[in-house]
Amino acid sequence: MSTPYQEALGQTLIERTHRERIVIVGVTLPGMTDDETEESMDELAMLVDTAGADVVARLVQRRDAPDHTWYVGKGKAQELKEVCLTVDADTVVFDNELTPAQQYNLEKMLGRTALDRTAVILDIFAQNAHTLEGKAQVELALLRYRLPRLRRGISGNLSQQAGGIGTRGPGETKLEVDRRRIMRRVTKLEADLRALQGTRHLQRKSRSKSGLGNVVIVGYTNAGKSTLLNRLTNAGVLTENRLFATLDPTTRRLAMPGGETVLITDTVGFVRNLPHGLVEAFKSTLEVAAEAELLVHVVNSAAANPEAQIDAVRVVLEEIGADTVPELLVFNKSDLDPVTAERLVEDHHGSVAVSAITGDGIETFLRTLGDRVRSLTVVHELLIPYERGDVLASVHREGEVVSTVTEDSGVRVRARLSDASAGRLAEFITTAQSSSPG
Repeated sequence: MSTPYQEALGQTLIERTHRERIVIVGVTLPGMTDDETEESMDELAMLVDTAGADVVARLVQRRDAPDHTWYVGKGKAQELKEVCLTVDADTVVFDNELTPAQQYNLEKMLGRTALDRTAVILDIFAQNAHTLEGKAQVELALLRYRLPRLRRGISGNLSQQAGGIGTRGPGETKLEVDRRRIMRRVTKLEADLRALQGTRHLQRKSRSKSGLGNVVIVGYTNAGKSTLLNRLTNAGVLTENRLFATLDPTTRRLAMPGGETVLITDTVGFVRNLPHGLVEAFKSTLEVAAEAELLVHVVNSAAANPEAQIDAVRVVLEEIGADTVPELLVFNKSDLDPVTAERLVEDHHGSVAVSAITGDGIETFLRTLGDRVRSLTVVHELLIPYERGDVLASVHREGEVVSTVTEDSGVRVRARLSDASAGRLAEFITTAQSSSPG
């Protein structure tokens, strides 16, 4: 018997009994260049491949506005039908977001499934969701996507109850039953995710009490975030050269050259035009970025347009309220194109170039990361009585001691401490001042 999760996937996702043959379609609208459209189409082709299908043809059209019936013009829609017949395509995927009506009209005209970029991304997320929370988040996004796309069955039997006294009339249609069933499932998933979000909040609260700095890795999908985390901490996170290889956040301890230890978390990758429903569904996971002290923004320096990927990530960060968190740009994959990586570092003051695969630049990155973390902490001056050796040990364990002076009344210590540590040691603190990069 299939689970609700499997049923949700079965309604919108590409069947995998064989590699589907896909025609991809893009429309260049005002404000876009032809190069930007081709770049986005190339990325869509990668998404389709990651989803388990083959792109066999592509069509592009320039329009002043989308056609309300087929998104493309009537002539281009007819051309698309002919191309599908020529290459024996199973499915058409639009790079642009289709309305339910446009999707229905295209399928009716083309005689085959019509999807958009959002459906493909949902498909990939569904394949890579492994934890209970990840599966619930993906199913929620899928159901929200499906709900406005429900259609009446083609059979004429729409009544769900027999006639009789008090029950005469058409009754509920299959469409209404499906819609109500989906809404019940959405409500349950939202409740389940709230409970899981509470558990995650308690875990983060527990970590904050440790007094350790909180660093979060963000970046475009396939930029090498998980590879970097593995290089730094031997985390053993899955790394593959494909989009959205990992969805679930992973947190590890990282000891830096200066002696301090931070918690570093890997997050799901972003992509241009990331479906709003996915951002909403994954907010409980993504909010870890908004609560970070520092974001390590990993960029694929060998990508065709790294600047566009940086902008796409920052758009999502703004949507989840993480755009005000300090950011350290890290240009990864420098071994593939050292010249471009060096130019990007020159263009972005304070950034570093690394190769998470070879290890080149990692020492420089760690030193820079340590400086940035220290610059975000406060130097506190504490006077600790000689009999409180336990407090002095805590300062050394949780912070970075800058100087120590013995006095008649105790040990005067200047140390960089997190807010959590400073709160616990408040009775011993005499002064505090902002720290500057070391």
